[in-house]
Amino acid sequence: DGPDILVDTKLGFNVGLVGNLRLTEHFDLRFEPGLSFNQRNLTFSGFDREYDALREVKSTYIHFPLLLKFSATRTGNIRPYIVGGISTALNLSSNANSKDDNSNNIFRMTKTTQFYEVGLGIDLYFEYFKFSPSIRGVFSFNDELIRDNDPNSPWTGNVGSMKTRGVFVNFTFH
Repeated sequence: DGPDILVDTKLGFNVGLVGNLRLTEHFDLRFEPGLSFNQRNLTFSGFDREYDALREVKSTYIHFPLLLKFSATRTGNIRPYIVGGISTALNLSSNANSKDDNSNNIFRMTKTTQFYEVGLGIDLYFEYFKFSPSIRGVFSFNDELIRDNDPNSPWTGNVGSMKTRGVFVNFTFH
């Protein structure tokens, strides 16, 4: 109920590793742990001062995806694939244990989050390495918001749930 919360999305950065287990000619099981940095700016309406209306939610995640990759048959030096699976992330900047809340300018999020992931990409084979660009959607299962101590809080009182949705553009070199 009430006016919308404006979410200003920012670009983030993720760096990680890839562990790959070939199951069959077309299926691989992948573990891709990574460290991700991002920020969301939330602007709440109904406040006179920008200090009260704006919350910068900076997040540093350790991300643990377990994925199943299905690759098509290789044609020349190109092999398209789709990937999907589940993941969990540990938010190192969650403020989950803080007793302070938005009345003290502390925005709190849960420490761990579970996701499902789907994506598609292409393996490009070169003489000395393989390059795999892909696009992946990451969507959380659970509500990540920790409510303020006051149930009628203007920041969290009227929020049903807050879930992460993201699009990753991955560049993998093997």
